[in-house]
Amino acid sequence: MKTFNIFNKRKQEALPVVDQTQLQQAEALGLFDAGWYQQQYGQKFASSADAFQDYLHKSRFAPVHPSPAFDGESYHRMYMDVFYDQQSPLFHYLKNGKQEGRQHVPLTPRWVPNSRMPLDIPLSEAASQLKMAICLHVFYEDFIDRFAEALNDMPINVDVLLTLAAGVDETRARKTFSRHACVSRVETRRVPNRGRNFGPLLVEYADQLEDYDLFCHLHSKKSLYSGREQTQWADYLTEFLLRDKSVVKRALNAFAADDTLGLYYPTTFWMMPSWVNHQTMNKGFMREWQESLEIEHVNDFLSYPAGGMFWARPMALKGIADRVWKYEDFPEEPLPNDGSQLHALERVLGAQAENLGYRQFFYHPSSGDFTADQSYITASYHGSIEQHLPAIQSHQIISFDVFDTLVRREFTVADYAKLKLGKWLVEQGVVTSAHDFVALRNKAEFTLRKRASFQGDIRIDAIYDELADVLKVTKDVAQGWMKREFELDLAMIQPKDEMVELFNHLGSSGHVLWVISDTYYTRDQVGLMLRKAGVAAAYRLMVSSEEGKRKDSGTMWAMVKEDLANEHGRSHLHIGDNVVADAQRPGDMGLVCFHILHPMDKWRALGMPDVLNGKDALDEAQILKWGALVSQIGRNPFIGE
Repeated sequence: MKTFNIFNKRKQEALPVVDQTQLQQAEALGLFDAGWYQQQYGQKFASSADAFQDYLHKSRFAPVHPSPAFDGESYHRMYMDVFYDQQSPLFHYLKNGKQEGRQHVPLTPRWVPNSRMPLDIPLSEAASQLKMAICLHVFYEDFIDRFAEALNDMPINVDVLLTLAAGVDETRARKTFSRHACVSRVETRRVPNRGRNFGPLLVEYADQLEDYDLFCHLHSKKSLYSGREQTQWADYLTEFLLRDKSVVKRALNAFAADDTLGLYYPTTFWMMPSWVNHQTMNKGFMREWQESLEIEHVNDFLSYPAGGMFWARPMALKGIADRVWKYEDFPEEPLPNDGSQLHALERVLGAQAENLGYRQFFYHPSSGDFTADQSYITASYHGSIEQHLPAIQSHQIISFDVFDTLVRREFTVADYAKLKLGKWLVEQGVVTSAHDFVALRNKAEFTLRKRASFQGDIRIDAIYDELADVLKVTKDVAQGWMKREFELDLAMIQPKDEMVELFNHLGSSGHVLWVISDTYYTRDQVGLMLRKAGVAAAYRLMVSSEEGKRKDSGTMWAMVKEDLANEHGRSHLHIGDNVVADAQRPGDMGLVCFHILHPMDKWRALGMPDVLNGKDALDEAQILKWGALVSQIGRNPFIGE
């Protein structure tokens, strides 16, 4: 039977003349070095032209570099029109960019793994014996050929398990993969549009996965965020999960040599927002998965296969991959962009593998390394304020969050002031337990929020009026407690020096400054905290308790957007530490955001002990032991400053 191999057919074609010319130009300028490229990415080519062709293909969607003299990622980030046009950065520079006066910079690694996995490129005997299923969910029919092409250099035979959305030609899909040289068996299932990619995989094939040593899951994915079809994210994942023969062989060798490796995928797509490896709006659903899978704790920032495409050892996903699923287990469409059982499922895969004693490992396309180092998830937070200052001050209106952005608490824990008040009330004989008081105080706050159907926000004086009824005291007495809670918190407020300095600098240089906070404190109380922290520049203060709107629900941002419409086109940037309230919500509404790390996230990113979690979060001994250290380390939100 004739071998079906689109990629080999294409490789036999001559390099287009224009590329030959550009190859010569790139080499003459010292911007392409075939020897360096081969060594960096672990792949041998018959000629410089073949290496250049490989670079031109991958650099459209991946941060690969042609030589130490040209940083392709930097070029794409500086010139987003080139990225959205899905052009290779060096190709564009040679064809148009150089004449247009565009700049390029030498290779500057943004992240270097702290450990590398030295993996042989030739396929090992053990790897060649692995039994592997390729599970593909096809929603867009053109991905049938894309996936088939990606399998052309698969070094072992595989079974292909297909799920096809309505409208996808099942006959063509079966025929395409049945004729493929590396495919042993093809199975197809027509599936409803429910459960996105995970539903079809788990409902149709969960009972078969345990028959394999490994399975690989991909799905057709397109984005329209630039107004045009963008497949770079899917191309990136497909390349480093299926298509790149050097990467695939090394990944198979790793699985065959180390049975503690449970999950593999390339590091998160490089053009995703800095906070994409966060739980974001999925915390509630994550808690459900944690309880179901008996996972004790999952950090807010976590490593997971963003995009839902990965290789897994079936045993590493026990509890998920071996369950009996039905489509009714998954929510119906339409689903939100984030915040659903499926978004949480994607995030819990890595946590479950580790919960079962397996490790995750990754391919980092920029360096060409395999690694188990998870610090890539916060790599975009490295640097300093000075490095980001030009981009920040290019905006005319700049807004800041308050807590953990401009100010910090001496012991980090927000509820410590309430606990201190509770201890004082115990001494006064009002309550018998400080912790019980904190619970009562927070319950009073929740009661008011629930009574308001979680619309808008509430003030701290209303919380203590409610608490007066609960504890059978006069409102005047309860208001005295309210003032004491504020004073205790105010006493622990400290500046985030670098951020306050930035704020005052922007004010003195003529920028319009806004301060926007979700808080039960009043406008005056927040103003006192900011003055104590050294905020001296003039600003407009918007707090949720006074505005009746919140950042984390989006209502505050709707108001901000309306206000910006009256600012005659002046550009706006918001800076804050809360992923949902300060980055995701405003970003969804088209506002520009600059996310910084919360002190606890920076603490964890630096590999410090996992502290102040669960019952330890309100244990005074733990707060005093760790809180000040976390606060001090988190004062500057950047890593490696």
